[in-house]
Amino acid sequence: MIEVQGITKSYGAFEALKGISFEVRQGEILGLLGPNGAGKTTLMRILTCFLPATSGHATVAGFDVETQSLEVRRRLGYLPESVPLYGEMRVREYLDFVGQAKGLSTAERLQQATLAMAETGTDAVSGKLIRQLSKGYRQRVGLAQALLGDPEVLILDEPTVGLDPRQIADIRGLIKSLAGRRTIILSTHILPEVQALCSQVVIINQGQIIEQDSPANLAKKLAKGNKVLAQVAGPQDAVLRMLAGLAGAQKVGIQEDLGDGLVSYLVETSKEADLRPAIAKAVVQQGWDLKELRFVGLELEDVFLRLVTREEHKGEGEVAA
Repeated sequence: MIEVQGITKSYGAFEALKGISFEVRQGEILGLLGPNGAGKTTLMRILTCFLPATSGHATVAGFDVETQSLEVRRRLGYLPESVPLYGEMRVREYLDFVGQAKGLSTAERLQQATLAMAETGTDAVSGKLIRQLSKGYRQRVGLAQALLGDPEVLILDEPTVGLDPRQIADIRGLIKSLAGRRTIILSTHILPEVQALCSQVVIINQGQIIEQDSPANLAKKLAKGNKVLAQVAGPQDAVLRMLAGLAGAQKVGIQEDLGDGLVSYLVETSKEADLRPAIAKAVVQQGWDLKELRFVGLELEDVFLRLVTREEHKGEGEVAA
């Protein structure tokens, strides 16, 4: 659905993008991550036909973003970080205005505005002035305008920035519901958001891709060993001694005291070791209660920080050399 091959973008001597290549399959949500200045916004502007690439090419729904930009725009919905809203307009009036700009007929505008409002939950505020809406509802209106024209592809730049926790949960649920029939690129600084929504992640730093894979696979690649979480109700000191004494245990610690004698312990091992059967057997033998026993993977935040830090250290080494 989206193919990016060798995209570069230069501003004079500065190279903002350095040979970016990736693919997004139909119905997939891809998370685009990177620190400030990594090149994410430049890439999104190229994909949405706002900027030409210096070299390389990209296609959206089979159309080239440079030579067939009008066809790309017909199939694309875009929500920039600063939502393009007019506070003095009412919601339905604004959506009709955007529909006109997208070349929809009167009948199409009426039909698609109604569908977009139903899909984004803004039909209840269709007659309100946009400036009277909460930040969460304004984001929903921004998503509604992106849906006009029934686009096959959505590109969303920081869709939950500035929202409260409840609004964030609402917008995340909405984005998840939009996937499947639509292909989505989501750029965000909120890493749990990517972990919750995205099947694939592309991490950009200093204008180039430093890693791309599923969140789960990235965590596996970067994990230095296994981590097992065990919730055990038993004498704390005795449980710690038992866990530390297991063959293969490298580090044992308390993650959380849950009260009433129940404690979460974290056991670190090599990648090859699986201590879950040994832990279960030892707990049963001691007559303690085992409430939970599972592997714990790296959070995406840990993955992101390790990758970016690794690349920065590489760059320092190259400069020093």
